[in-house]
Amino acid sequence: QVQLVESGGGLVQAGGSLRLSCAASGSILSINAMGWYRQAAGKQRELVAVITSGGSANYADSVKGRFTISRDNAKNTVYLQMNSLKPEDTAVYYCNVPVQSSTRWYNYWGQGTQVTVSS
Repeated sequence: QVQLVESGGGLVQAGGSLRLSCAASGSILSINAMGWYRQAAGKQRELVAVITSGGSANYADSVKGRFTISRDNAKNTVYLQMNSLKPEDTAVYYCNVPVQSSTRWYNYWGQGTQVTVSS
């Protein structure tokens, strides 16, 4: 069994910054690429950023240059530094972590953390 714990969301004014964290714990042999997704009210969940185990990152066009994804493999934790936040970044943010436990891979989602950007 694996648990994901997210933290760091909140309310911020436009132009401000927030840092999200997602820590995985439990029966973990290996972790593949880790990602952050978001889902705004009335919209589908979308990929924000993903980072491989080697540290290569990719971003949605809407956040390039403003958000930075990073990970600490020793702590099984992924971070999302969000700068220059805009009202359209308002959403529930979810981390996604594929985990190998014993001989199988499982896809885990965090509980979600609300990010609200006021104008």
